[in-house]
Amino acid sequence: MERHFDETMHFPSRTENSDVKAAFQLAYRALSEKGYNPIYQIAGYLISGDPAYITSHLDARNTIRRMERDDLIEELVRVYAEMVLNESARS
Repeated sequence: MERHFDETMHFPSRTENSDVKAAFQLAYRALSEKGYNPIYQIAGYLISGDPAYITSHLDARNTIRRMERDDLIEELVRVYAEMVLNESARS
């Protein structure tokens, strides 16, 4: 099958948004409780794929690793886009 890389591709999500949201919430809470900066740690995990960025406290590391990293990123982009669009609609 020949791919045309100049065309927009469609990537369907494989994970429920609620599962991804719950994984983010748990990781954020666990990292905060352990005194880490959750934004830096989660970003490090998403960029590198290294699970050591996420604490094992509250089983956060295992929980977030059950999610595909691209699904995690997709959820972040979706939520951010909704927030930006809502803000621009109010202006």
